[in-house]
Amino acid sequence: MNTMTIAIVEDDAPIAQMYKFKLEAAGFKTAVAGNGQQGLEVVEKTKPDLILLDLRMPVMTGDEMLEKLRQTEWGAPIRVIVLTNISRSEAPQSLGLLSVDRYIVKAHHTPQQVLDIIREVLNIPSK
Repeated sequence: MNTMTIAIVEDDAPIAQMYKFKLEAAGFKTAVAGNGQQGLEVVEKTKPDLILLDLRMPVMTGDEMLEKLRQTEWGAPIRVIVLTNISRSEAPQSLGLLSVDRYIVKAHHTPQQVLDIIREVLNIPSK
């Protein structure tokens, strides 16, 4: 089976590491970036199947990164799950236009639930 790659763009290192560990244990390859600027570079290099994207980050926010990503040929089709602690009502309005597959509030989901949502978005049957 072709191993899928997931980019984790998250400025909180312990959270990024937790998801990296969880996803790799589930058989995914991962690439981690600590802000939107690094995220764009990592995504361009690795061409992941999906991006887990935090919104509030230093240097470049998640919605700014997503806007730039969607303007590229290689970045336009990539699936994106926003994983943030900003409630949907507080999220930047522009997100609605940027083709996000799911919007997850970190505090309301366990890593296992996030993994299940990733599998659902990528059409991977649960084991």
